[in-house]
Amino acid sequence: MSPLSVEELFDHLGETQLEQLVAAFYRGVRTDEILSPMYPADDLDGAEYRLKEFLVYRLGGPQRYLAERGNPALRMRHAPFAIDQSARDRWMELMTAALQEVEVSDEIRQTLEPFFDQMATFLINR
Repeated sequence: MSPLSVEELFDHLGETQLEQLVAAFYRGVRTDEILSPMYPADDLDGAEYRLKEFLVYRLGGPQRYLAERGNPALRMRHAPFAIDQSARDRWMELMTAALQEVEVSDEIRQTLEPFFDQMATFLINR
């Protein structure tokens, strides 16, 4: 069986599991000494919602993110935050832990982990 494309993942994950994944990730962010300071305390729920909607859109689901936020412009949106290699690596650690917690299948992880790796590296700006 050939690996799934990024755009096919939503059909296999579904919105509920994707929402669980993002919630598990943000549980880690809330107490993390590297990532937590990058998020305004009064907007963590908003950040969680935006990541979930971005992933729904990017992984082949409904295009609500584009309707609400427009072009993702990820580098521009993340420019105010000092994202260095250690922040990128911690993001990946927390997302990998979330993938394990939510028990995402190996088939989906084969596509999702490289996607997250590339995205996290792309956002390094320091």
